[in-house]
Amino acid sequence: MLGKKLVTSQKRGETRALCLGLGMVACSVMMYFFIGITIMPSYTNSVWTKETTCRLLKANIKDKVQCLFNNGAGDENIFQYPCLEVLVDLNSSGEEVMLYHNEETQERNPKCSYIPRDLKNDKEVKMLIETAAENFRNHQTFPCYYDPEQRQKSVILIRLYPPKGLFFAFLWPSLMLTGGVLIIIMVKVSQYVSVLSAWQYKTNI
Repeated sequence: MLGKKLVTSQKRGETRALCLGLGMVACSVMMYFFIGITIMPSYTNSVWTKETTCRLLKANIKDKVQCLFNNGAGDENIFQYPCLEVLVDLNSSGEEVMLYHNEETQERNPKCSYIPRDLKNDKEVKMLIETAAENFRNHQTFPCYYDPEQRQKSVILIRLYPPKGLFFAFLWPSLMLTGGVLIIIMVKVSQYVSVLSAWQYKTNI
């Protein structure tokens, strides 16, 4: 009687462990899919891949400039908000190049180097713009990214998804997938050993 209870308990534990492993594998696959449709397109479409050094030439604040704003959904609206324009010298070439905060900044408004997320509060927007301009003036030379194939003449300050960030994005689903597969393998090995032990016991009888 005790032996049957132990076998039943063992089977329940194996079933739960197997479900856990399958659940981890399923979650990791969903995370891979999510990364594939959100992060990967932005990473592969970015042309600013080469890091270099930029030297500040100008950091102008255009107060209440009428700028064409694209919200990312294809609709364009005209807003009145302060606009920061930063021009830099790329690799000491002497050529003035427009600097953008990241890849999305140029898409939102090619006239502005930096655009705060929330444009509703004019005082807060102006304060953020002035702070960004002051940071540029305090750091005359800084790393930036440019297009090595020169499809884009502009440069960006930071990449949304650099290779290091992409590595960490894939790290967690990979660990979860590995853990789930290991759990499934361990359950299957345990079941195989149990069956083999039972077969040997019957043979010895």
